[in-house]
Amino acid sequence: MGIVSKIKGNPRLKSLALWAITPKRNPRPRLWVRWFLNPLKHKKGKGATIRRRSRIDVFPWNRFEIGAQTTIEDFCTVNNGSGDIILGDRVRVGIGSVLIGPVAMGNGSGLGQHVFVAGFNHGYSDGGKNSSAQPLDIKPTTIEEEAHIGANSVIVAGVTIGKRSQVGAGSVVTKDIPPFSVAVGNPARVIKQFNAKTGEWEKVAKK
Repeated sequence: MGIVSKIKGNPRLKSLALWAITPKRNPRPRLWVRWFLNPLKHKKGKGATIRRRSRIDVFPWNRFEIGAQTTIEDFCTVNNGSGDIILGDRVRVGIGSVLIGPVAMGNGSGLGQHVFVAGFNHGYSDGGKNSSAQPLDIKPTTIEEEAHIGANSVIVAGVTIGKRSQVGAGSVVTKDIPPFSVAVGNPARVIKQFNAKTGEWEKVAKK
């Protein structure tokens, strides 16, 4: 049995290990984790940049990977505590944006300023308990390659935004967006789709 399995199988050891990694009342990695453990565990591609004024709360038990020439701008928050954060090559995460895993962004995709993307919701099925004390409802969120999300948008858990789609500023995306689409609004709806035969973006009739 490996050391990780032993820790997971022993409640006292598990509690001690968690305490060593993160304070209970302040769930972010301790300095020694950020300085020594995370660089060994997580992957950063050639030419990738994480601005100094971003809050990168990444833990060793889930993946955090950023590809070549990817940029996380100032004042962003990235947290992989509940699931992997995987950013491909040439991804841009705009100023003040928030990524809470599990979230994957494909090559060449991007977020505008102050975009919120999450891969879970707080559970609330038991009305007799505070939702913060209930299990998370984890639903991975995917932004496919070359898709772009406008400023101040919200992408809820479990959504997939298709390849090269565009989401207008201030949109709230609550369901999947097909590839090569333009979506806007709250809740977001598709208003245009690219026609490969004509080479034009065509309006989509309201349903």
